[in-house]
Amino acid sequence: MKRARPPKKSLFQNDDAKEGQHQPVLLGEALTGLIVDKDGIYIDATFGRGGHSREILNRIDSSGVLICIDKDHEAIQVAKKLDDERLIVRQGSFTKLKAWVEELNYKGKISGILIDLGVSSPQLDNSSRGFSFLRDGPLDMRMDVGQPLSATKWLKNAKEGEIEKVLREYGEERFGGRIARAIVKERAVEPIVTTGRLAEIVSRAHPKWDEHRHPATKTFQAIRILVNNELQELTDCLEQCLDVLSIGGRLVVISFHSLEDRIVKSFMKKHECGGLPDWLPVCEEQLFRRIKRVGGKIRASQEEINNNQRSRSAILRIMEKLK
Repeated sequence: MKRARPPKKSLFQNDDAKEGQHQPVLLGEALTGLIVDKDGIYIDATFGRGGHSREILNRIDSSGVLICIDKDHEAIQVAKKLDDERLIVRQGSFTKLKAWVEELNYKGKISGILIDLGVSSPQLDNSSRGFSFLRDGPLDMRMDVGQPLSATKWLKNAKEGEIEKVLREYGEERFGGRIARAIVKERAVEPIVTTGRLAEIVSRAHPKWDEHRHPATKTFQAIRILVNNELQELTDCLEQCLDVLSIGGRLVVISFHSLEDRIVKSFMKKHECGGLPDWLPVCEEQLFRRIKRVGGKIRASQEEINNNQRSRSAILRIMEKLK
């Protein structure tokens, strides 16, 4: 850990990435775990720019079905351009997954669900979306630009204690108090409406950080999670997945930080133990095990990390519905 100079304005990049530059993470491993029936019905609950969806369509037969879901209007526009009669597209939070499946009369018939969490490369690389501390632009961070709460609005009204709590809980930022005080002080001088200004405020307030990580990384993560209600929506979606999967259907989740993975592990443990504490002395036949794990956690290979740095923190977990 070392103290370094705050990043200068000139370090912010304004070039937006093209759709073709997006690389799906753990593509082969995820689909090997997901596809159990080539004639089945599958859900890509986080379409992004369609890397996983395109490969699912390549691997299923002509009678298969793929339902694509995403909050992001831009992602949905990409999905609608895919010319494939097997594809069904829905825009909105994946917390609506169960309702959409029931509407299509597919409840209990889903062969596999893929959830690829976090922010997609195009969202990070497009300065106008306001997700990245490396690209100066409007401080937005909304995955669904139709929702009322943006990062700018939240920072304008949040109290210092609330900001500190969010940074500590959602960003695991141990200097949350120090950063929160700096944010409140600076917004009194001038509203914080750009990613560049927020990144500079955090950098100046941060006493030390890892040499290979920007000092604003955890702060931006925390605010993004808050704005998009990511952790609660993940919790809600996971429970719905079990209700719509067929027996033997697979749930595949790719997470990118410990908060997400903790929720996934807690969900797996809960349903492996039938909702009972693992210390309770009960017989196997008394347990209502709804899932089983398929293998252990899977990480990206060094080769993939070398080709796509965003895969370095990815964790893939696979589970199968039992009853």
